[in-house]
Amino acid sequence: MLLRIVSILFPLFAITAVGYWAGRRQRPDLSHANKLNMDVFVPALVFAALANKDFQIARYLPLLGASLVLVLGSGLAAWGIARALKLDPRTLAPPIMFNNCGNLGLPLAVLAFGDAALPPAVAMFMVSNLLHFSFGAWLLDHHTRLSNVWKVPSVLATIAGVAVGMAGIQVWPPAMVAIKMLGDVSIPLMLFALGVRLTESRISEIRLGLMGAVLRPVLGMLLAALVIQCLPLPPQERALLLVFGALPPAVLNYIFAERYHQEPEKVASIVLIGNLAALIFLPIALALGLE
Repeated sequence: MLLRIVSILFPLFAITAVGYWAGRRQRPDLSHANKLNMDVFVPALVFAALANKDFQIARYLPLLGASLVLVLGSGLAAWGIARALKLDPRTLAPPIMFNNCGNLGLPLAVLAFGDAALPPAVAMFMVSNLLHFSFGAWLLDHHTRLSNVWKVPSVLATIAGVAVGMAGIQVWPPAMVAIKMLGDVSIPLMLFALGVRLTESRISEIRLGLMGAVLRPVLGMLLAALVIQCLPLPPQERALLLVFGALPPAVLNYIFAERYHQEPEKVASIVLIGNLAALIFLPIALALGLE
C-alpha cells in the first residue's frame, strides 16, 4: 500500500519540484502560459470530460451535492474559528473552502483511480470552480458582479460540455481528439506552474500558515466522512471525496487575496505551508480511500 501511494504521489510532486527548481534558478515568467492554461487548456480538459457520451450529469448529482457540502461546510467552520480567534474571516475562510482540486486534484484522481475517475473529479472541480469565481470573489469584495462568472472560460466549457453530453451530441471524433490533446497540456503545466508559484510565496505568518495547513484537510476529511455516512455514493466516489477533502489550499486563493487586497502575505503563508503539508495528509487520505 505504501509503495502504491508513493507511486501515485511521486509524479505530482516531482513535476512540482521541477517547477520550483526552475523558478528558483531561472525565474521564468509564466503569466502568459498560466493565462493560456486557464483560458484554453483547462477548458479543453473540462469540455472533453463532460462532453463524453459516457458522462451523465444526473449520475453525479449526489457527488455534486456532497462537494457543495464540503466547500460550504468547511468555509462555515473556518469562519466561526476565525471569529473565535479574532482573525479576519475573509483571510482564513477562502483558503479553507477552496482547495487545489485543479492543480493536484485532477492528476491525483487519474493516477490513483484511473481514467474513469476523471469525469467525477471534473464534476467536483466544476462545483469548486463555480463557487470560487462567484461566491469566493463576492466574499472578498461585495461589489463584485456575480454575472462575471459566466465569462470565465472554464465555466463556459463546463456549461458547453454538460449541454453537449445531455443532448447526446456526438462531437466529430478528430475534433474531440484535438480537444483532448489540448486538455492533456493542462495538468503537467498546472503542476509545473504550481512549483514556480511557490517560489514567489513568502512565509510571513508561520502560526497562521500552520493552522490553515491543518484545518483545510482535517475539516475536509471530517466533512467527507460525515457525508459518506449519509449519502449512498459508489466506492470510487467515496474515495474521491475523501481525497477531495484532504487537498491543500488552491494557489488561486493567493491570487484573489492579492487582487482584492485581503492580507495576501498571510494567505500566501496558508497556501505555501498547506501545499507542503499535503505530503502528510494526502497519503493518509489515499490510504483510507484505497482500502
